[in-house]
Amino acid sequence: MQFAPLAKSLLLIGLLAGISVAAQAQEQVLNLYSARHYQTDEALYANFTKTTGIRINRVDTDDAGLLARLKSEGAASPADVILLVDAARLWQAEEDGLFQPFKSNRLDERIPAQLRAKATDKGTTWFGLSTRARVIVYNKQNVNKEDVLNYQDLGNSKIKGKLCTRSGSHPYNLSLFGAVYEHLGAVETENWLKGMVANMARPPKGGDTDQIKAVASGECGVAITNSYYLARMMRSDKPEDRAAMEKIGTVFPNQQGWGTHINIAGGAIAKYAKNRDSAIKFLEYLSGDEAQAYFANGNNEWPAVPGLRISNPALESMGKFKTETIPVAVIGSHLPKIQQMLDRVGYK
Repeated sequence: MQFAPLAKSLLLIGLLAGISVAAQAQEQVLNLYSARHYQTDEALYANFTKTTGIRINRVDTDDAGLLARLKSEGAASPADVILLVDAARLWQAEEDGLFQPFKSNRLDERIPAQLRAKATDKGTTWFGLSTRARVIVYNKQNVNKEDVLNYQDLGNSKIKGKLCTRSGSHPYNLSLFGAVYEHLGAVETENWLKGMVANMARPPKGGDTDQIKAVASGECGVAITNSYYLARMMRSDKPEDRAAMEKIGTVFPNQQGWGTHINIAGGAIAKYAKNRDSAIKFLEYLSGDEAQAYFANGNNEWPAVPGLRISNPALESMGKFKTETIPVAVIGSHLPKIQQMLDRVGYK
């Protein structure tokens, strides 16, 4: 059979179109919504693509922005994996129905139970992938370390006029307060928060790094911060950062009691994920030894997987410490009550 020139052209176009569609169908992609803004994560993503052939499309913004976007997009959302940087935010997203449960033997084996959502018959909705401690920093010239060995000491009048924090409603603080609530109960927690307000050197403002610098300058005597902010300043080449670190001391609180509060960064599969298999593969990849080392060495976070060796002088200099063992998933259930307490005691 012979074809006319026009027919041959149409046939060729059809074949090429079919090949293009097939190629697109075979290409594996993963749509990632991430609240992690760390340059070292770029290597993580590139290595995942190199290893699996799965291309990552990424949307970067803060946690609140990601969750608002997911709610707005609804079933039309292209998101497959969600990465958030706080237990309180992960809990809230789960409560809002933005995640879907899934099962992974690898993640179950590698991530401790207290660092993930409570499992159901359908699986687990989110897993912690890295950890950080909420520690106390103090000015060595004007504060006695023995006065700030425990979180409860932040509400003690011994440090009246010396305490600085970021907003009480910031998720990092909400997670800490939720953990304290789990340990102390409602009455003692509210009295503690009231004491913290009475001890403020200034109204809450800024981020964790701002609190560290305020303590070093003497504007404040005591503050709370996530450990990785400290590690960043310890590893900094800036003379002013090194000078600041010389002036402050660090306490891992409650070492004779329940242990230091641990928060997480974690990942979940979006409710309407179109690439579920790739999403599971990506989260499992983030629990691997290489990815866990990136979290520690690149962003000064401790691996969620226990027993791994790290190569980060700043983290290693902090030494070993006792951590609390309550499930981070429990913390979120206290947040509505904590926010009401903050309003009552005037913790802005």
